[in-house]
Amino acid sequence: MSSSSGGRRLPERIILVRHGESEGNVDSAAYSTTPDHQIPLTALGLRQAREAGRQIKAILSGSSNNINGKWGAYFYVSPYARTLSTLRQIGRSFSRPRVLGAREECRIREQDFGNFQVQDRMRLVKEARQRFGRFFFRFPEGESAADVFDRVASFLESLWRDIDMNRLCHDHLTQTNLVIVTHGLTSRVFLMKWFKWTVDQFEHLNNPGNCEIRVMQLGPSGDYTLLIHHTPQELHQWGLSPEMIADQHSRATPSTANDFGGYLTNSFFDHLPDHSDSDSNSNSDSDSDCNPHPHPHPHCQEDGAS
Repeated sequence: MSSSSGGRRLPERIILVRHGESEGNVDSAAYSTTPDHQIPLTALGLRQAREAGRQIKAILSGSSNNINGKWGAYFYVSPYARTLSTLRQIGRSFSRPRVLGAREECRIREQDFGNFQVQDRMRLVKEARQRFGRFFFRFPEGESAADVFDRVASFLESLWRDIDMNRLCHDHLTQTNLVIVTHGLTSRVFLMKWFKWTVDQFEHLNNPGNCEIRVMQLGPSGDYTLLIHHTPQELHQWGLSPEMIADQHSRATPSTANDFGGYLTNSFFDHLPDHSDSDSNSNSDSDSDCNPHPHPHPHCQEDGAS
C-alpha cells in the first residue's frame, strides 16, 4: 500500500470491472421470465471474465512499484449471479496468497428496474427515460440512477473506514489493490461520486463494455486518476469532456491540490469577471436568467442491461 501525507495506507489501484456478457445482454426477453439477479453469463461472458482476470493479474504483477514482489487484491462483488460468476472466472488467474479477501456488497448491485420486466413495457419506459434524463428517471417499482448514487456513496464511506482501519491488508509491505466487480451504471455512478462529476457530465458517459476494466491508480500527488493506466483518447471515448480529462491530468501531476473539483467552477457561474469586484461594476444585473444548457446534448448510447 502507498501512504498519503496523513499516514493513511492507500490501495495502489481501485479497479472497476463490469460483468461478462449475460443472457440478458443477448436477449432482453430473459428478464420477463428470470429475476434480474439470477440472469447467468453466456459462454462468451465466461471467456470474457477469464480474460479480464488475466488482464488484471498482468496489471498488478507488472507494476514498477512492486519492489519486493509483494502484492495482492481485495475483491468486492455485487450479489447478482452474473457478477459472482465473473469474479469466479477472474479468480482463476490468482493464487491463494494473492487474494487478500473477498466480500459480497449489496450496495454495488445493479440498478433496480422493477421485478419481472415485460419486454414491450420496458421498451416504452426506456424511451421515456431518454426524454426525461437518465440520472433522475425512476423506473416504476425500481430505482433511478440518483438512488444508486446514494447507496454507492454509502458504500464509499464504508470503504474508507476499511482503509482507515487497515482491514484490507495487515502487512504494510504488501501493495494492496481493490477490484470491484459490478455493473455498468453502478461503475459510472462510482466514478461520478469519486471524482465529483456533475449530473450533466454523468448524462454524457457511455456504458462500459462487458468485462471492460477501468483503473483508478494512485498518482504522485496522492490522488487517484484514470490517466496513469488509460489514455486521454480512451477517456474521451468513455464520454469525459475536455475539462474532465484535464482534471484527471492534474490528479496525475505531483503536488497538485485538487480538492472539491475546482475545475467545475465555470459549470455553475456565467460571465465571472477575471478582475476583483472593486475594479469595475458588473453588468450581469441587466442580463435575464437563461437556461445554463440552452442546447440539450443528445443522450449517449443506451445502457441496455448494465
